[in-house]
Amino acid sequence: MPSLDSPLLVFTDVDGTLCDNHTGDWQAAADWLATLSEHHVPVILCSSKTAAEMMALQKTMGLQGLPFIAENGAVIQLDEHWQDHETYPRIITGSPHEEIASVLQKLRLKHGWKFTMFDELDEHVLSELTGMPPAQASLARLQEASETLIWRDSDEEMTAFATMLGQLGLRFVQGARFWHVLDERGGKDQAVNWLTRQYHHYTGKHAFTLGLGDGPNDAPLLDSVDYAIVVKGLNRQGVQLRKDTPDRVYHSQHEGAAGWREGLDHLFGAGAASSEQT
Repeated sequence: MPSLDSPLLVFTDVDGTLCDNHTGDWQAAADWLATLSEHHVPVILCSSKTAAEMMALQKTMGLQGLPFIAENGAVIQLDEHWQDHETYPRIITGSPHEEIASVLQKLRLKHGWKFTMFDELDEHVLSELTGMPPAQASLARLQEASETLIWRDSDEEMTAFATMLGQLGLRFVQGARFWHVLDERGGKDQAVNWLTRQYHHYTGKHAFTLGLGDGPNDAPLLDSVDYAIVVKGLNRQGVQLRKDTPDRVYHSQHEGAAGWREGLDHLFGAGAASSEQT
């Protein structure tokens, strides 16, 4: 098991994991975020959110300058210290948003599938549908390498739709509330592995990796790390992992930030965060 003084990288989902699904509150995790910062442990946000949303979150949580994984892995923001990297400051994996949105429009016209894309809604309508404040809804529309869908058709049609996307080299990913379409070359697992290699390159150290998530779309992330914390979520199917053993995976009893804190307490000791703050 790693310690806080081991080379360590923390990859965490946002909605339903680090933040409450309904309120967005993350204060239950604040002490642990401060402790990890004091030990120079990068906390890398990993979400379906756009880069613009992620940068706003980083500022709120005191994580500025660290990498993040946006749009389910289709967008990777680099560490601020990696300015010599040829792709700095950001990698766009696979097809850009405009191409994906165009494909989706053509498929809908041809097959009659019922769905609405975020790209088709202004921030006021999107705010009403999602419960986001208008300013946040505006940031959610700034997708660079994926498209978010509000699915309005049957499960049978969804299966046909997903199959068609796969034939076109696209992924159909279930999020906490919506569905996301991105290039199959993107993904949380690829992004986690790529960033882990970059940290090894820049530090010369092999880091333990810890992942936290609550939904089915977090399974690739959690399968890619050394240790995983499955935060109790709203999805009835749960999170299915390839290697779900007690020595590697912890399932929290609490949801959201409280579950996030519970997982860190389990891994490093319940007093580790509070003792660092006194």
